[in-house]
Amino acid sequence: MRRTPGQVIGEHQAAGRDFTAGATKSFVREQGEGEPVVLLHGVPASCFLYRKVIPPLARAGFRAIAFDFPGLGLAERPSDFDYSTAGLASWTAQALDALEVDRCHLVVHDLGGPVGCEWAVRNPDRVQSLTVLNTPLKLGSFRPPWTMRPFRTPFARTYLATMRRRTFASLFYLQGVANRWAMPREEVWAYYDLLKLGDRGKAFLRIMQAFELTQAKQDLIWDGLRDRAYPAQIVWGERDPALGRDELLVAQEVLGIEDPTLLPAKHFLQEDQALPLASKIADLARSTA
Repeated sequence: MRRTPGQVIGEHQAAGRDFTAGATKSFVREQGEGEPVVLLHGVPASCFLYRKVIPPLARAGFRAIAFDFPGLGLAERPSDFDYSTAGLASWTAQALDALEVDRCHLVVHDLGGPVGCEWAVRNPDRVQSLTVLNTPLKLGSFRPPWTMRPFRTPFARTYLATMRRRTFASLFYLQGVANRWAMPREEVWAYYDLLKLGDRGKAFLRIMQAFELTQAKQDLIWDGLRDRAYPAQIVWGERDPALGRDELLVAQEVLGIEDPTLLPAKHFLQEDQALPLASKIADLARSTA
């Protein structure tokens, strides 16, 4: 019997817990013991994105942790929160303190990439390794994919308000999932419902419109990543039509990596390549021991 999106979200919520960081309540899924592996999501996602990656990391001997950024998923959506890259990076530091994570293996994806990388650049002694998934790093000239551009325009609220589940699902499959059999439609609809939960997506729009696509932010992150002392790797969905070869080459240049791991996936490789992705994360983490 097919589940409803509400049942999918209920199962997701039952697998995690609430926590508070910086006076903002959020939601975390964590499993396992050992060195922490922190998995940061982007948009239009939440920690729901990593539900298939967490168990194999736990089985590999790590404490896998994925939490919601404020404004997304099951987190609170305060109207006065700083939803900029810097604001989310600062809150990430508070979240890790609240979750008692001192040092960690960091995994970043999508717009969570600049957020996580800014936190890593400002806290290099707390990073044991870095895994970069499909994420934009050329911020000074980055142009969001066509599916996301409307959310940075004056018509963003109307665009989101008129988007229905079926339209969202069509776009999600088009750019996000190579193997549709790995992701039932009700799970895609759960992304849609989590995006709009409580505020009809207003906080998500604040994130999109506050995101710092500037040369100054790019310089901060690039300089810090190039000077890093910890190992890094790139694991990329090679069929991603949103963040494709050009963004991959940028990530390779910044991180100094000639041999990225390419998986037969689109943008959301966590959905249909969870096991090989978890294996690569674990391999890099073990190599730092």
